[in-house]
Amino acid sequence: MNDRVTELEVKVAFQDDLLEALNQTVASQQRQLDLLQDELRLIYQQIKSLQATGLPAEPVDETPPHY
Repeated sequence: MNDRVTELEVKVAFQDDLLEALNQTVASQQRQLDLLQDELRLIYQQIKSLQATGLPAEPVDETPPHY
């Protein structure tokens, strides 16, 4: 009976460690997502600003200077 309890305690300890590692991974990924969303918002605002100034949103096809 004592061996069985010890085995269960070891399993719970490993699960706690794994859960903590997964929690840290999820938190890290959430920070990365937040950063990417902020960067995307900034890019979107820059595009809107360029459109408001009358500049074309898409690059104009021009012949390169070496032709």
